[in-house]
Amino acid sequence: MDSRQLRHFVAVAETLNYHRAAEQLHMSQPPLSASIRKLEEQLGVQLFERTRRGTALTAAGTAALEDARRALFHTEQFGRVAAATARGEAGSLRIGFVGSATYALMPQVMPVFRARYPEVQLVLAESTTRRLLEDVQQGLLDAALLRFPLVRAHGAQLLPVERDRFVAALPVTHRLARRRRIALEELRDEPFVIFGAEAVPGLHAMALLACQTAGFVPRVQQEAVQVQTVVSLVESGLGVALVPSVAARHATRSLAFRPLHGPGADTEIGIALAWRAERETPAARRFRETLQGLVVA
Repeated sequence: MDSRQLRHFVAVAETLNYHRAAEQLHMSQPPLSASIRKLEEQLGVQLFERTRRGTALTAAGTAALEDARRALFHTEQFGRVAAATARGEAGSLRIGFVGSATYALMPQVMPVFRARYPEVQLVLAESTTRRLLEDVQQGLLDAALLRFPLVRAHGAQLLPVERDRFVAALPVTHRLARRRRIALEELRDEPFVIFGAEAVPGLHAMALLACQTAGFVPRVQQEAVQVQTVVSLVESGLGVALVPSVAARHATRSLAFRPLHGPGADTEIGIALAWRAERETPAARRFRETLQGLVVA
């Protein structure tokens, strides 16, 4: 038995007329009749009977009709899903992201991607840049939105999708909080909350580079992993910090975010999409293309 025979059976069962069923199937009547006879022989049961009014389903045919319809649906669905997945329009897509990608980038990209490819099942995982890069390299993630520049060797492809600079995060009571802009060198004597070197090596290195360009090495009071944690520690009075400017979108009354000027102020940071070219799935390619179309200049 194959899907062609099932299609023939359903067409005759729904029309109860071999001639009309053959027209619907775009075939002649004799091959259709032969197909039904062969199906009945394979099953060892009679599916149709001749009556004075024409063709009618037997009890066996009536019982089998709904299952035949379901079988045809799933067969056709199998083909549709396979084709859609090959085009990147269905299937599963595993995307990792750093927490700060949720400030602006993901709210911009995700609604568009979901609207274009509603049949793609998104599996999202938040983590640190280091862990995300490892998961991409090991094939545990299809792609990841992580912090760049990266300071360690890797085999991933990188597509910068959000370019940013540091701003100073200060308690609102800080002596410099009333300034519209701050020279980075003015923070040389302040205790710093800084991104951890092990978990967030890129932001850690770039923050140190910015301070060193301004002529000092920061006095580290506390380390943290997530941008929001760094900001919360500043708000708690543990020091000042250099954070991506997108963090200012979530300012509170007790925090001040101030642009920097002077040496070190132009240190560039950002978020990039990382993936392995040899493992890129069709759905991951669609996600990358969506990002490129929306945010890459």
